[in-house]
Amino acid sequence: MARSAGASAQFAARGRRVCQPAPEVGEMRKVHVDCRATIGEVGNDEHNLRVFGKAGAVRWLGVRPTVRGVVMNPVDHPHGGGEGKSGQGNPHPVSPWGLQTKARRRVATSALTA
Repeated sequence: MARSAGASAQFAARGRRVCQPAPEVGEMRKVHVDCRATIGEVGNDEHNLRVFGKAGAVRWLGVRPTVRGVVMNPVDHPHGGGEGKSGQGNPHPVSPWGLQTKARRRVATSALTA
């Protein structure tokens, strides 16, 4: 649950069989008491402070370049096209397949099953 660099988690409650971690984003999970855990904080918490210096250093890590939809052609992206440096035109940003990308309320999967 808290596996990234510098992350930690706290328990909000503990029962006989399950314990409940403190909610980070509002989700409530239950963990069996017999599950193993490492006490403490995950190391390398300053990993995000590394300065890569050039685009090739990021490519070595397997990250591909990000191309904005506004600079593409209309056949490649709904935001593409226009003369020169023009905006997207559409009042709501969309993905390359036309799905809304911002201001969408995400529903937790646990709420759907309840």
